[in-house]
Amino acid sequence: MSAATPVSIDAKRAALLVAFMWVAYFLNYCDRQAVFSMTGSLKTDLKMTDTQLGLVGAIFLWVYAFGCPIAGQIGDRLSKRLLVVLSLVIWSLVTVATGFAGTAVMMLGLRAAMGVSESLFMPTAVALTANAHTPDRRSRAIAALTTAQIAGTVAGSWFGGWMADRGEWRAAFFILGAVGVLYAVPYFLFLSTVDEDPAGVVKTSGRSFAVSVLTKIPTFILLCLVFPIFVFGLWLLYGWLPTFLREKFELTQTDAAFNATVYLQATTAVGLLGGGMLADALYRRTKASRLWLMTASLIFCAPCLHYLGSSDTLMATRLAAAGFGLFSGLLMGNIFPAAFEVVPADTRASAVGILNFFGAIMSGFAALFGGLWKASLGIDRLLSITALAYVAAGLALVFGIKVLFPRDHENISPSS
Repeated sequence: MSAATPVSIDAKRAALLVAFMWVAYFLNYCDRQAVFSMTGSLKTDLKMTDTQLGLVGAIFLWVYAFGCPIAGQIGDRLSKRLLVVLSLVIWSLVTVATGFAGTAVMMLGLRAAMGVSESLFMPTAVALTANAHTPDRRSRAIAALTTAQIAGTVAGSWFGGWMADRGEWRAAFFILGAVGVLYAVPYFLFLSTVDEDPAGVVKTSGRSFAVSVLTKIPTFILLCLVFPIFVFGLWLLYGWLPTFLREKFELTQTDAAFNATVYLQATTAVGLLGGGMLADALYRRTKASRLWLMTASLIFCAPCLHYLGSSDTLMATRLAAAGFGLFSGLLMGNIFPAAFEVVPADTRASAVGILNFFGAIMSGFAALFGGLWKASLGIDRLLSITALAYVAAGLALVFGIKVLFPRDHENISPSS
């Protein structure tokens, strides 16, 4: 399992690649997140229950989860450039169709279709970005790309809530979908000039099924266990924090969406970019730098999760959200680069797909449990329980760094 050390494409073209991918990823999150700020309107217009609203997130995430490993395998074997553009076009058309939903069943079916279309994007986008950068610049590049998730969450949530308060929630989907279809043209034209394997990656796993290779790497298996715990807390906030704040502090849909996203996502951007640069700097000292930053992320996010649910004032809740965002960025920007330190270079898209599979399955339960247990257990207690799981996951990573990582990295280091 050895290969030549990758050489990145020129810095200008690599930066342009990240920029074009950023816009597509931004639209990806705008389209998936807008619906979570429309819960009041969906209850009124489509007669949806809290459980059905929970399924809006859960069904999307579960379908997305099963699509990601398949998309990763496709992305490692076929054209990455075509796959990301095709994904953008399809999910944008599904977004337009969502504006025509007339019943709860139609809405849930379209969310499932959204899960299929968006699953094609992430594994391939991250692999393309990683291939364009050397290991000591990879975290900052992927962190920069991941800031699109933050911006898209804020913009999509705010826009969805703003349009819903004006009785125009359907128009929100029409507008978002149309923008995606139009962007596909310059996106495709640029990607057609990009070499899909600029690093000259030597194949390490032959034609074997990527899962059979990845399941033999203990550190990667550990990441597949830790990542779902992290995204459970993340999607509990993404899916239910707007509703939690609206009901707890009697806010409008627009104000609830603003408070649930801006404080959380603004500091996440800081954590992402800072964590990416710090990981790349520390990489020269220890190849486990990304794993150590992920450990710190989980440990420091835990108390923030607890106080997000238990704080009595809106200001204290904002501060807890800001703290969670800052520390969560350390993990979000480093999870995939950390995996690339232990997996073969030609299984990167598959590795992202498998990680997303486990993450999305668990985050789907976060969206569903928020709806099922909102009245009984409560979002506040669910956040506190999740905080304890974060601490356990952080301790598991320490074990992985000390016991599992050294051998796994040594096995793959020539091609990392």
